[in-house]
Amino acid sequence: MGSAAPLSASVLLLLLLLLLLRAEQPRGAELTFELPDNAKQCFHEEVEQGVKFSLDYQVITGGHYDVDCYVEDPQGNTIYRETKKQYDSFTYRAEVKGVYQFCFSNEFSTFSHKTVYFDFQVGDEPPILPDMGNRVTALTQMESACVTIHEALKTVIDSQTHYRLREAQDRARAEDLNSRVSYWSIGETIALFVVSFSQVLLLKSFFTEKRPITLASCSRAPHVPAWSSSPRSPRRVAQGGGRTMLLW
Repeated sequence: MGSAAPLSASVLLLLLLLLLLRAEQPRGAELTFELPDNAKQCFHEEVEQGVKFSLDYQVITGGHYDVDCYVEDPQGNTIYRETKKQYDSFTYRAEVKGVYQFCFSNEFSTFSHKTVYFDFQVGDEPPILPDMGNRVTALTQMESACVTIHEALKTVIDSQTHYRLREAQDRARAEDLNSRVSYWSIGETIALFVVSFSQVLLLKSFFTEKRPITLASCSRAPHVPAWSSSPRSPRRVAQGGGRTMLLW
């Protein structure tokens, strides 16, 4: 009895691995690509008539995180069109067989470079157990456990994809905000130094005395001091020709 439990667990694990390896996954593509400004990128996929396909996309980085998207059938008819969407999903069952085209456009942006993620899946997921849809009996405990584990793993994969996209988008926004703050801080520092230096020069000009410069004459007339206590009286000296000169 003690070895029956480990044996059943090993058989259950082996059966689960075999079922996961046998299960055929629907065709599809998951891609992250760069979309330059004023550019358009298209992808093509051949789909059989009556087969369902789905498209999920999200803008990770760039601008306002928006993009134009449209899907065309083999006859050129537009079956889906959205403008300036950050994320969206679209499901459609092909009415005609042929190559379907889905495009992402960034032509409305003149300088914003975008990073876009999309997941394109074609076909329904096959049942994990053979003849599961036609069975009339209930599932065994082991089969029910396999189905439960399979659904849980699908949920984990979807959650990981969702959080990976959110992490990439948040990182891009944080790096963009960090660069803007850094440039703004550098500009503020330069402006602070310029204003401080200008104020120092202005204050220095207020306290600087400007003295006029006087040029001295080379030939100066003799100066008689006003404090002379014994002024001399002029003398008259007669000269020829009727002229008289005063001398001190």
